[in-house]
Amino acid sequence: MIRRLLNSSLIHLPLPLPPPPKPKPTTFSFPLQTFSHMGDTRRPSPTPIPSLQQSNRSELLRALESSIGSSFSSQPLIPNPNPLVIVISGPSGVGKDALITNLRNSRPSIHFVVTATTRPRRPSEIDGKDYLFVSKDEFLQMVDKDEFLEYALVYGDYKGVPKQQIRDFMAKGYDVVLRVDIQGAQTLRKVLGKSAVFVFLMAESEVDMVERLVDRNTETKESLLVRISTAKEEMKHVRNFDYVVVNAKGKLENAVKLLESIIDAEKAKAPKVRGAPANTLAIK
Repeated sequence: MIRRLLNSSLIHLPLPLPPPPKPKPTTFSFPLQTFSHMGDTRRPSPTPIPSLQQSNRSELLRALESSIGSSFSSQPLIPNPNPLVIVISGPSGVGKDALITNLRNSRPSIHFVVTATTRPRRPSEIDGKDYLFVSKDEFLQMVDKDEFLEYALVYGDYKGVPKQQIRDFMAKGYDVVLRVDIQGAQTLRKVLGKSAVFVFLMAESEVDMVERLVDRNTETKESLLVRISTAKEEMKHVRNFDYVVVNAKGKLENAVKLLESIIDAEKAKAPKVRGAPANTLAIK
C-alpha cells in the first residue's frame, strides 16, 4: 500500500540532455605577406621612371628595365631568313642566261650553280662560268658517285646540277640560283618541294620566242624544229611554278627587277608561311 502511494507520487522528470559540442574554430589559409615600412629587402625597389622630356635615353631605358623586371634584348625579334634556292626554268630562247647574268651583277649575295653538261661549248661560253663542260664518260662517273641533285638527257646531251656547289655556298649564307629545263624543274619539285622557289621565264609571245631561237644561229634546221616543238609543249607546264616572269624583247631590266622583287618577297614572308628552312633541304 505504502509502496503504491510512493510510486504514484513520483514525478518523472526528463533526463538532462548532454551539452552540445563546441563548434570547432574555422581555419582559413592565406598566403602570408609581410608588410614593412622598410620595403622588401629581397628585391630592390624599382628605379623611378624619369621625365621623358628631361632624361637621356640610356637613363630612361635603365629605369624602364628596372620597372619591368627584365632587360631589353638586342637580339633580332625574328631570325634572319635562311638562304633561298631559286629554280629558274622555261623553254629555249626565253633569255634564261641573260636574266641570270644580270641578276648576278645586281645581287652579289647570289651564287649561280654552274650546270654540268656534255654538249659542245659555244664560242661565247666560258667553261666553269656558263657550264661545266665534261665528256659523256666523265658525266656518267659523276652520276655513279651521286654528285648530282638532278640530271637529265636533254636534246641528246646530259645536263646535271652538282650538289657540292649548293652545299658550299648555302653554308656561307648565299642564295643559290639553279638554271634547269622543264624536265629538271619537275624533278627538283619532287626533291625540294616547297623549300625552293620555282620561277617560269617566258617570252612575250610565241613569235618572239621563235625569233630568238633563229637569231642565236646555233641550230640546224632539224634541231631548230625540235626545239620549237618542245618549247610549245613546255609552255603547258607554267601552272606548276610559283611565279611567272615575262622577258619582253628589249625589256630585260624589267624582268630582272621583277625577279628581284620575288626574292625579296620570299625573304619577307613570316616564318610560318615560308617553306622548310634551306638547311633542311634534301641535299646530301
